[in-house]
Amino acid sequence: MSARDAQKLAYDKDLDLVKIAPQAKPPVCRIMDYGKYCFEQQKREKEARKNQKIVAIKEIRMFSAIDTHDFETKINQAKKFLTGGDKLKVSVRFRKRAIAHPQIGEELLEKFKEACAAVGTVEKPAKMEGRSMVMFISPKASK
Repeated sequence: MSARDAQKLAYDKDLDLVKIAPQAKPPVCRIMDYGKYCFEQQKREKEARKNQKIVAIKEIRMFSAIDTHDFETKINQAKKFLTGGDKLKVSVRFRKRAIAHPQIGEELLEKFKEACAAVGTVEKPAKMEGRSMVMFISPKASK
């Protein structure tokens, strides 16, 4: 159908003539209410944004000399974050001369990893960054 006939047909139906595939030979057009189409498109995009989950990175800081009860509290907090679907950054900070003993921090992070093994997996293993040792844990995929 010629473009002029299609335009007249759309005008008679009080609708718009919209090019669907302008690069095709001949171009493909559709007669529709363009305003309604744009509104529905925006509605779909808004619904998609509402359904997407934003993953936050929560951080738990510990010092190399941490007591057992404090350590258990940190683990409980970590499990709460991981079950909530957030990623976790666990850092062990070294004060003063404690930096000379990084193996203490490694052992602490290893214990932390074992305690959180039920709800999370290690994304990046322990690594020294300045005066702190950092490890990233991500939540286990839910089935």
